[in-house]
Amino acid sequence: MSRRGSIAMSDAEVSDFLLGRHVLNVATVRPSGRIDLVAMWYGFVGGDVAFWTYGKSQKIRNLLRNPNLTGLVESGESYAELRGVQLVGRGVVVDDPEYVRAVGESVYERYTGPLTDAARQSLSGMGAKRFAVRVDVETVVSWDHSKLGGRY
Repeated sequence: MSRRGSIAMSDAEVSDFLLGRHVLNVATVRPSGRIDLVAMWYGFVGGDVAFWTYGKSQKIRNLLRNPNLTGLVESGESYAELRGVQLVGRGVVVDDPEYVRAVGESVYERYTGPLTDAARQSLSGMGAKRFAVRVDVETVVSWDHSKLGGRY
């Protein structure tokens, strides 16, 4: 078995990892062709990874022009602890208020805590200026160096 194959995560391991409280590093393409890379909190709607951001943000402008997106979720402080999932695909910009709200609520619950009426009201105001981005994944690349058992 190849070294790459020995550290790849199973589909279940990828799902469990993505459910963790991590950051999604989102890469989009600027008009110049250079990469725009930003860290985003993310949530899930209908099983899809999604995030929200201001409608006038650079990443939205980039995705409207070129929907190619790569996302990286990673963790670990030493080589033996490195774990990550790379999501390669398209960023679909969604301005539907209900979907935007669902993404905002998912992100809030994952990183802040249970939704309250006050939180929903606050999120509703925040969502008025935001779009959501659904990550339509075409390829998943994963690694878990702990599977090496200390052998490098």
